Parts: sequence; C-alpha cells; structure tokens
Amino acid sequence: MHIVCSDLEGVFIPEIWINVALKTGIEELKLTTRDISDYDALMRKRLDILHANNLKLEDITNVIATMEPLEGAVNFLDWLRRKTQVIILSDTFLQFAGPLIEKLGRPTLLCHELQIDADGCIADYCLRQQNSKFKAVDAFKNLNYQVIAMGDSYNDISMLEAAQSGILFRPPSNVVEEYPQFPVATTYQQLRDIFSKLL
Repeated sequence: MHIVCSDLEGVFIPEIWINVALKTGIEELKLTTRDISDYDALMRKRLDILHANNLKLEDITNVIATMEPLEGAVNFLDWLRRKTQVIILSDTFLQFAGPLIEKLGRPTLLCHELQIDADGCIADYCLRQQNSKFKAVDAFKNLNYQVIAMGDSYNDISMLEAAQSGILFRPPSNVVEEYPQFPVATTYQQLRDIFSKLL
C-alpha cells in the first residue's frame, strides 16, 4: 500500500514568508529553506527580523488571508487523493497554515506550532520534533507503507531520501545540482505522469 508524503509551501501553496516580505518590503524575509539549509538558523533570523520591525502574528495572518493555492494545485491534489492517501509534512506552523489548508480541501497536515505572547507577538517556535519529515516517513515505512515523497527544498531532502521514491517539484537549481538522484517535475501534469507510473 502506498502513501504520499508531501511538502506544502512551494508544492501546493506559495511561500508564506516570501509573500510577507513582499507585503512588508523586508527583503531578508524572502530567505527560505531553498536558500538556508539550517532551519533553526533560518527561523531565528526570521524572529529577529519580526521583533526588530514590531511585526505581530496578525500582520502575517493578514497576508496569508490574501493568498491562494498555486494554480492547478487543488485539482492535482484532488486527483492524487483519489488514487492514494496523502499526508502533508510541513515546516510551517498551525497558526499560518489553517486558512490555506481549508482552500486545499483540508488534507491531513503535520506541522509545527508558534508560541505567541500576550501582545500577539511571535515569542518562539516549537518543533513537533527534530527532523520530523524524515521521522514521519520512517514511521510510515515501519507501518509497511510504500512511501512516495515530494518537496522542493533542502528541508525536504531527508524525507525524499528516506522514502522508497522521492520527487523534486519546482526546486531551485542549487537543490537540483546537489541532489541529481531525484526526478524533477515543474508542472502538475508532469507530477501526474510520474505518480501514474509509481502507483
């Protein structure tokens, strides 16, 4: 029996932090796991920027409320969920992802949480566990699933390597060059073609 484990941002929805950067004009917030492989270093940098600019959770969720899934994402996800079970494994946060998960038809999402202080500022973040994407894939394999994983960034590589099949979707060139063992898709039709052969 197959199960698909997929990243969220860059695969089904736009990058949240990039949209926040565009709205606020803070260029450094455009950095994502496509650019920085150390997730803790990336998040510490983001929190420092938010605090320096007095940005609160509401400022970010207001941006998220204006966002829509990537063009074609809903149709592809509906198609894939008719074929097999799909679990979204993301390094985003429950406080961010909720509205966009609704727009995707509420697929199962496993992600992290933020600590919000009394003033509505993001005080810290809480990982569900370290290397959670890899560990989730490993757990599904221990349940005798054949895991197909897909993602686009450095923080997805461990789950792609752990899965029986890994796929890069619209990755940056640096990720493609460093991990040539994974097939690359740039359209949802290409993803359909790859999954049709794997399922």
